Amino acid sequence: MAYSEDHIALAAEYVLGTLDADERAQADAMMAVDKDFVALVDAWSRKLDVLNQMVGPVEPGPEVWERIRVAAGLSGVQQALVLPAMPEPAVVATDSTEQGSSAGSSSDSSNVIAFSRKASRWRNIATGMTAIAAALVAMIGLQATRPDLLPEGLRPKTQQVAQLRPPAPLPSVAQAQYVALLQTDATSPAFILTVDAATKNFTVRKVGATQQPGKDYELWIVSDKLQAPRSLGVIGSHDFTTAAALAAYDPAMVSQATYAVTVEPEGGSPTGSATGPIVFTGKLIETVPPPAR
Repeated sequence: MAYSEDHIALAAEYVLGTLDADERAQADAMMAVDKDFVALVDAWSRKLDVLNQMVGPVEPGPEVWERIRVAAGLSGVQQALVLPAMPEPAVVATDSTEQGSSAGSSSDSSNVIAFSRKASRWRNIATGMTAIAAALVAMIGLQATRPDLLPEGLRPKTQQVAQLRPPAPLPSVAQAQYVALLQTDATSPAFILTVDAATKNFTVRKVGATQQPGKDYELWIVSDKLQAPRSLGVIGSHDFTTAAALAAYDPAMVSQATYAVTVEPEGGSPTGSATGPIVFTGKLIETVPPPAR
């Protein structure tokens, strides 16, 4: 059945517990004979219980009750309750004009009272829901910042963080390595050339070569697959020179080519071709076997 706003507000306040004794008795009486009103109360209970799920009961301590009694003036000896005398009923006017005026006034007054009660009920509902929402916000804040202030049952559960050990690294697979001695004869090595087959990076280590003033040594790759020797760059004056100039060449060519060193002007050949004499040469030999497939 369809209910008025008064019935809906009555059901909501019944769930919130804000009714006075007479109104609660009225609600109990309606619930005893009206199953639809019971369903309305249950619906409000489900709506409002969602806001109340995280709020646990907290029993006030004895000192709280004592402060309430003092504030309410109940700490002393209590006097017997004396009810005021009921006022005598007013004499009803016989004048028709006065009766009409009284009836109109009574009607207006009843409307005002009904509206006031209706507004009061909805105000009580809004106040109750606001209080529950504020309590939830405060509890969530405490759970995030000061969980130790909450009762044991409301504290957030601590999460155990499992620390996993990283897997043991797999043994590295040996990569093919090539080495060439760049020299003029078997007893006079000048440079040692090392090539990594996987990355094609090479390193030149100075062994017996002597740096000539105003000159630089330049490394070249020589192969029958190339029309002319190609420069791999100037060998620096330090003990080690590393470069990746072999990345553009085929692996078979890299491993089978001849490597030569010429003496060039400082900064290397100005023409892109060898201009100075070839002073050291050598071929690569494999020192580490390639990985098995």
